[in-house]
Amino acid sequence: MTLPILKIHTTSDFEKSLKDLPRNIQSLLERKDILFRSDAFHPQLKTHKLKGKLAGFWSYSINYHYRVLFRFITRDEVIYYDIGTHEIYR
Repeated sequence: MTLPILKIHTTSDFEKSLKDLPRNIQSLLERKDILFRSDAFHPQLKTHKLKGKLAGFWSYSINYHYRVLFRFITRDEVIYYDIGTHEIYR
């Protein structure tokens, strides 16, 4: 089942973290974001629900080290909260 995302909002934390990322990771995010918008659960993204203190949040992989932390507002609208290594989960 394909789940397209029609609208993405970003927080100031996400925008700040994005600016601090290496350029190659920013470029990779652009490609992953296109994939995410076409199908939030595409296998390459490894989208998964988080547990514990981050219950209600989701994450998808940019590469082995970097993740996007987000939350669904509606079925086709999300908020990107942060981007970075596993440190964003703390």
